[in-house]
Amino acid sequence: MSLEAQAPGAVVRAGATIVENQAIARDTYRLRIADPELARRILPGQFVMIRTGAEGASDPLLGRPFALYDVHRDASGHAYSFDVVYLVIGRGTASLAGRRAGERLAVWGPLGNGFGPPPGPGPVVFVAGGVGQTPFLALGRDWLGTASYGDRAGAADRGRVESATLLYGVRTAELLAGVDDFRKAGIDVEIATDDGSAGRHGFVTQLLAERLERGERPSRVVACGPPAMLAAVARLVETHKIPCDVSLENHMACGFGACFSCVTPILQADGEPDLRRVCVEGPVFPADRVDWSRPSH
Repeated sequence: MSLEAQAPGAVVRAGATIVENQAIARDTYRLRIADPELARRILPGQFVMIRTGAEGASDPLLGRPFALYDVHRDASGHAYSFDVVYLVIGRGTASLAGRRAGERLAVWGPLGNGFGPPPGPGPVVFVAGGVGQTPFLALGRDWLGTASYGDRAGAADRGRVESATLLYGVRTAELLAGVDDFRKAGIDVEIATDDGSAGRHGFVTQLLAERLERGERPSRVVACGPPAMLAAVARLVETHKIPCDVSLENHMACGFGACFSCVTPILQADGEPDLRRVCVEGPVFPADRVDWSRPSH
């Protein structure tokens, strides 16, 4: 069965062209791919699957999921390429780091459900751990009203948030990636590092806790990162009654719901958990619907 038959809403490219594959931090790369149709359709929070070997190669066999970082438009406003940012952590991403401009990759998407419209006129806070900052550049620009994406492009004013702040935590300063991109987009950035080499010495959740404890009331908190960090964010926002969404980073093999490798327990109306596919029903979920007591995230 073809990918089109299995995922009828997806754009499939046998070989999209790499524009650049640039190191932006230690072991971290920004990959720019020329694919006008996918760039035109993808929304903040959605992702693409990329087969990381050279075009035609079957090793690695499975694709890897990558969240949208941003979309690029020409002088006429037409989308022509998009970026993803990735951290080299295994054989697949190591293979991707070896790809060069002009080479072609198998790419399919856009996949998953993106973030919704701006939550209201108040401030929003993004909380990112590791490479979890990647969905928030496009989301921040969208919610601030400085850029539009997919079927939102050219739409009437949907309202906008008054400010956006990224709380960004990594192990060490050398892993900070894209901070200037966020600041240029009008998104404030506060940093925490495990080793104290930049920003606050400690966990990024401490930055969020201090804001909420001094009475700040963002319209919404949105988080992406390791499961333990997301669970801690969920506990904090529940205590302070702040709406929160999380973007989950479960391992995926197909990206369109056929393999069930990315399932996670989601609480239903009766309070009981049921497994949902992160690639199809997610990757964005309300934080209070995720069953954080289970270790399968």
